[in-house]
This record gives sequence, C-alpha cells and structure tokens, in this order.
Amino acid sequence: MDPNSVHHHQRAGVLAVAAVEAPVVVTSAWIDEQLAATYDRVGIRAGLLADVAGIVERRWWEPGTGFVDAAAMAGEAVLARAGIDRGRVGMLLSTSVCRDHLEPSMACGVHHRLGMPASCLNLDVANACLGFVNAMHLAATAIDARMMDYVLIVDGEGSRHTQERTLERLSADTATQTDVFAEFASLTLGSGAAAMVMTSMDLHPEAHRLVGGVARAATEHHGLCVGDLDRMTTDTHALLLAGLELSETAWKMAGDSFDWQEGLDWYVMHQVSAVHTASICERLGIDSERVPMTFPTIGNVGPAAIPITLASVQDRIEVGQRVLCMGIGSGLNTAATEIVW
Repeated sequence: MDPNSVHHHQRAGVLAVAAVEAPVVVTSAWIDEQLAATYDRVGIRAGLLADVAGIVERRWWEPGTGFVDAAAMAGEAVLARAGIDRGRVGMLLSTSVCRDHLEPSMACGVHHRLGMPASCLNLDVANACLGFVNAMHLAATAIDARMMDYVLIVDGEGSRHTQERTLERLSADTATQTDVFAEFASLTLGSGAAAMVMTSMDLHPEAHRLVGGVARAATEHHGLCVGDLDRMTTDTHALLLAGLELSETAWKMAGDSFDWQEGLDWYVMHQVSAVHTASICERLGIDSERVPMTFPTIGNVGPAAIPITLASVQDRIEVGQRVLCMGIGSGLNTAATEIVW
C-alpha cells in the first residue's frame, strides 16, 4: 500500500451543496443538423451523440454570462442553503477548468463578486475534471488541521464557445472523418455551476462527514485529451481504456482501507457518457442502479459534474447512507472520496 494514495479525515464534513443550471438547451439532434453535410460527406451516421454517448442534450449559458458569473451564482446559492455568515469563510477554492484569462485567478473574481472578507484565502485548484474532488480533500485537510472553520468550493463551466468553434471547424469542406472523431468529445460537453460549503463537525454535527478516499496518477497518458477554450482533441478509446486501468488500480488499493464494494449506497460518478459509466460499473463491480446519471440532459460539465449530480439527489439520500464521489480526469488522474450522509 502506498501511504500517499489513501487519505483519511477526522473532523471535516459537507454542510451544503448546490447547483445552478444553465438556461439554454442545446440538443444533440440540433448538433447533428449542423453537421449533416459533413457526416454525409465523410460517411458518419447521425445520432452518435444520443445513441452511443447517451447525451440527448446539454446546456449553454446566455451570451454575456461569464465563468465567474456562473461560479458566483452557485456560491450564492450554497451560502444561502448553508445558512452561514460569509464573513466566517476562511478559504475559497475555485476549481473551474474554464477561464477567460491566465491571471488573475478565477477565485479572485468569485471572491470579489461574492463580497467575501479580505481574510478569506482564495485560490484556484485546477486538475481537469477532478478539481472539485481534489478541492474537497484539500478543504478537509485544512479543517482537520483546525486552520479553517468553513471552506467554500465553487465551479463554473461553459461549453458554448468551445462547441461553437468546434462546429465551425467540423462544418468546413476540409473536415475529415478523423477530425470529427478527434473532436467528438468536445460535443459532449455541457455548461453548469456548482458549489459546496465544508465545515468542522465540531461546529456542525449535522454536517455530512467526509471519511476519506484515494487518489492515483497515470501521467504517461497526459496527451490523450488536450484542450483549451477553442479546441479539444481526444483519443476517446485510448482514454477510456487507460482510465479503466487506472481506476481499477486505485480501487484495489483502497480495498485495504475502505469497504466500497459492499457497503456503499450511492456512487456519484463524474458524468462522461453511457459507455464510460457502463464500463466503469462493469470493471469495478458497481451496481449501476446506485449510480445517478445527469449526463443525458446536461452532458459532461467537467469538475462541476460530480457536485451537480450530488446536488440533484441530495434530498433522496437518507441519514447514515454512504456516498462515494469518484472520477477520472485528463492527465490521467483518478480520485474518490466517501461521504457519510
């Protein structure tokens, strides 16, 4: 057992989680219409997004809604749900993949928009689709160390710009079948925002206890999915195979410390596609009936996907039930964190 891969927490808990849905619905059927001429010319059938990936629609923000705007909306929602004075929040972590510029950090903009106190440490935690889960671990570590009483984690993602640019490229007469498949994953993305307040169980015994988890890397695969706001290229098949291998390795390592295969009630997975979800469940022996899915209607919303999915089922989770937040992020990295509700 590698002691750096497994972590346990003593005092940290999730006080509240909230999500904000982007308002503009973009169907996969509409995307197929935009690419109809290309599909016909290069010999690709329409319907792959819905029939294979299982994504019927995704969301876009209205024009003019920025990534900071989205993250701040989620932050306001979760602070209201938590019912705490924002002046007591000691740290704000922004985990968004999407950002308009390299500096300053996304966290600075969200900190200002929310009117957080000057004493609130704020920074970005970026790790592709795993950023939010990684931030939960960091927040819990700070709370365990009695550095912070409250930590706010936010994430705002938007796929409009990326998908508009992708459709422009793939609609060109020069686009090939290889181009379509290389950028297919870009068309599965979605927009949305989520936020979480974490706290000390000493202050809030009603909070949902963060037990601990596991993290593992396979960075030899860092070139399988590379993107920015204009373009993302992905070797979808190789990424799936490498991700499954990494997840199984981490899962087996966690077996000495956690009984995840038998005692869990909910598996809140990063939302990628129907193929990805089915493959993970089969590989790890997970009951798919315990896996809530949001990707069919919102697509892959990056690191916001796990907290959005958790927020969507939180009123159905019973006190004492065990929830595993788990995912794989480009790079490759994998992480899983258990919460007792």
